[in-house]
Amino acid sequence: MPAEPPRHGRVVALQANFCAVELDQPGPGDRRRLLCTRRTRLGKSGQQICVGDRVGVDGIDWPSGRGAVVSLEPRSSLLQRPAVANVSRVVVVASLAEPALDPLQLCRFLATAETTGQPVLAVFSKADLVADAEVEQWCRRLAGWGYEARAISTASGRGLEELRLSLAAAAGIAVLCGPSGVGKSSLLNALCPELGLRVATVSGRLQRGRHTTRHVELFPLAGSQPERAGTAAVLLADTPGFNRPELPPDPAALPALFPELQLLLSSGPCRFRNCRHQGDPGCAAGHDWDRFELYGQCLREVEEAAAAGQSRGRARSAAGDLRRRGDRLEPLLDPRWRRPSRRSSRQQESADAELSPPDPAG
Repeated sequence: MPAEPPRHGRVVALQANFCAVELDQPGPGDRRRLLCTRRTRLGKSGQQICVGDRVGVDGIDWPSGRGAVVSLEPRSSLLQRPAVANVSRVVVVASLAEPALDPLQLCRFLATAETTGQPVLAVFSKADLVADAEVEQWCRRLAGWGYEARAISTASGRGLEELRLSLAAAAGIAVLCGPSGVGKSSLLNALCPELGLRVATVSGRLQRGRHTTRHVELFPLAGSQPERAGTAAVLLADTPGFNRPELPPDPAALPALFPELQLLLSSGPCRFRNCRHQGDPGCAAGHDWDRFELYGQCLREVEEAAAAGQSRGRARSAAGDLRRRGDRLEPLLDPRWRRPSRRSSRQQESADAELSPPDPAG
């Protein structure tokens, strides 16, 4: 019996060493979702599977709903943290209260979203807990930063239908990211009532969110029309909250992640090619823009991290064949004097026994 050709689908969740794959075409019994392992050769070739990846699945056991991912299709985009592939839109969710909005933290999330090269939408949750004037002020401020901003409330329903229509207008994967406790899971429950995701209140003592989402998972937007059999026109990614997104390691890459700075620089180049855009003489951006100080904080952090990395590299070069243990350097052991582990020895003995020719008949 000829082997069944690989089926194709999308990774919709990752849990431990398994990934859930939603097939483009249903199999026997109208089964669409499979719990899959990953072939070893994918890991050996350096290919890491992320939620949102398009994959090929083989070795399918239809009765048990199991299979193995054997191939990975090229990605159109990748959000590093949380790791989601083929992102078509990033929705940065920030709460106006409980927990209070942190402008620097919001900047870091927006900068992380900009690295995908995809459209970014800012959503202010819990708009019912602050005055309307403050809501409007933050929306105008984000417009000055170069972002479309929407204010919503899952308690009163404010802005939910407008947000649903906005998300449904663009097919693909929209990632919801933001700190813990801002209401990402509550927003998904409002947009997709059938999900019933677990939510929790903010910690009263620390005013920080409690982690209720443990992994990234894709959900179809309620009411979106299927793009083709087995896929949805709009998929929403629920992601675990974290409070400190990583900035790019290269200081030269940071200006491209601030849209209003790019707009200022489009009028003409700075006097110096290595301008830091911190009010230096001849800087085309100047210092009269809203995120000037916030950009400076991000820039200094990236520069300090880059300098620390260079120092560690110089220390390793100077140490040569030494390694640091606590506050002192120790010489590395020459590989010739390393003893193989018992496990490696047993494996080698087993391999030698299998490869040895049979004894000649006496």
